[in-house]
Amino acid sequence: MIVVADASPLRYLILIEHAHVLPALYGRVIVPPAVVSELTQKRSPEPVRIWLSNRPDWLQVRAPMRALDSLRTVLGAGERDAIALAAEISADALLIDDWDARQEAHRLGIPVMGTLRVLADASEHGFADLVVAFDRLRQTNFRARDQLLDQLVKHTKRQSEK
Repeated sequence: MIVVADASPLRYLILIEHAHVLPALYGRVIVPPAVVSELTQKRSPEPVRIWLSNRPDWLQVRAPMRALDSLRTVLGAGERDAIALAAEISADALLIDDWDARQEAHRLGIPVMGTLRVLADASEHGFADLVVAFDRLRQTNFRARDQLLDQLVKHTKRQSEK
């Protein structure tokens, strides 16, 4: 499976100590240099910067060959490059949370998944405890309605009971 990631899912998975679910689910994850740059800036949380300084082998850095001029300019450099790279290599999924970026990816026919979907999938495969993951996520500045998180926990529990 070919998966490209933007900064947000990586950032939050690192912060809640669930980055291990990425290789378990996808084998490897590809990010453009702009995403690495974004995650290693001084304003990034220290655990994220430290994690990136010891980047695991399953996280590969690859620049897109060309920019997609059709992308909206409201997107950040990491989002634009992640979408361009996902389109260029025909990725099976783009891990991205930003609403505008997700809409652009959908417009280009790129399948998208956000942080919550990654965690729900990890839980369904036994790689994570969704309640623990969501409790940790709530302690960050990740924005999601509690009702949505509760629904995902209930859905995942129903799936595991089948």
